[in-house]
Amino acid sequence: MMFQRANRRQFLGAAAAATSWAGAKLYDAGAEASPGPNETVNLALIGCGARGRQVMPSFMEQPGARIIAVCDVNSRHLAGGRERAGGEKIAAYRDYRKLLANEDVDAVIVATQAHWHVLPTIAACQAGKDVYLEKPLGNSIGEGRYAIEAAKKYDRIVQIGTQQRSREHYRQAVELIQSGKLGEISEVKVWDYENWWPSFGSPPDCDPPPELDWDFYVGPAPYRPYNPNIYSGYGYDWVKLSGAGHQVAWGVHHFDVVLWAMGVNWPVAASAMGGDYAFQDNREWPNTLAGTLEFGPGPVAKHGFVFQYTMRIGCRRQQRSHAKCFLGTEASMLLDRSRYSIVAEVHGRKKTVAAGTLISKEEELLAKDDEFRHTEVFLENVRQHKQPLANTETGHHATNLGHLMNISWQVGRSIRWDGRKDQVIDDPEANALVTKPYRAPWKLEV
Repeated sequence: MMFQRANRRQFLGAAAAATSWAGAKLYDAGAEASPGPNETVNLALIGCGARGRQVMPSFMEQPGARIIAVCDVNSRHLAGGRERAGGEKIAAYRDYRKLLANEDVDAVIVATQAHWHVLPTIAACQAGKDVYLEKPLGNSIGEGRYAIEAAKKYDRIVQIGTQQRSREHYRQAVELIQSGKLGEISEVKVWDYENWWPSFGSPPDCDPPPELDWDFYVGPAPYRPYNPNIYSGYGYDWVKLSGAGHQVAWGVHHFDVVLWAMGVNWPVAASAMGGDYAFQDNREWPNTLAGTLEFGPGPVAKHGFVFQYTMRIGCRRQQRSHAKCFLGTEASMLLDRSRYSIVAEVHGRKKTVAAGTLISKEEELLAKDDEFRHTEVFLENVRQHKQPLANTETGHHATNLGHLMNISWQVGRSIRWDGRKDQVIDDPEANALVTKPYRAPWKLEV
């Protein structure tokens, strides 16, 4: 989930924020802004906080790409992002809409919290910009359709930050699964485990720090007072205002690969249960959760399959703590960012090969150092005006699995899902959670 190459670039210290409005002229909707195949791509970063600090270096190190503008509602983050991007020559904005009026910007990197993913993406497409959008696609299922429509309507390149799509060992793993080597796959297990004990605690609400425009940060979400756990660290993933728990923030990476490998887009049913069993704090999503999804027949699992997801942040246990396992009649594949391993299955009393051992030395592939390949792919897609594999539709479907588990958990029962219409079947209470209401004056419009 994180780009980490801290020793490869010496970042400068923070400086005072400056806001640049000069020379701005709004584009007409859908205006062309793509560079040619050999031209430098001028990039702007929207969101200079935790994820922005991680992802920006991967773009700065690419030939033919440069950061020319940054944006954040926090003046300290804005100042830090500006310095890391190059100092005073970098344009700085507090409002992403002003940044999008900068005609020199070809494409934007949206690295905000999840509740600010879709609105800047729509506005960027309208302004003729291409978009690298960090996962998850949205903070609700309903938002995703608007991003899909915007990319199509304005013919823009929108690539989701599910970077496993661009890594070689994942591609090879998917090909092996689709080849039938594992036999009939009836179950896929996915897990995310961390040990964050004893938790963030439950600090009281208080005034926001002076450098933060809290009202703008809350934006389209229902307004609530500032709390340190909402904004600092990774607390934003665990409150409904700005996130949906590990089952969306981390799970989307796994779910994207599962849907890709199995050749399906959505489940027919979802259920989940969980709670604050490891510790108690003021998070709004459970720290321990188990979800089950049922998938109908598809190109790999001809009779359908069961998908099981488990998440906990109070104990880790497994060495490979973020991974997935495809369970087939002939073999099983364990897949994560380090490698994939295929182990043999035993049929009844036949024990020609011991269960749990590698079929052969060729059945384990270690990952090569290609974590920045996704950045290269985005720049290639922008120059060629080519739609990415990690597009708004794949991002939407992958993001939805975690949201479906959350909806089931919130209503306390299993739900049936119509993936073509993005609707919960025969359950108005659950269906009301598919799209979160937007606070005025923000609107979802394409």
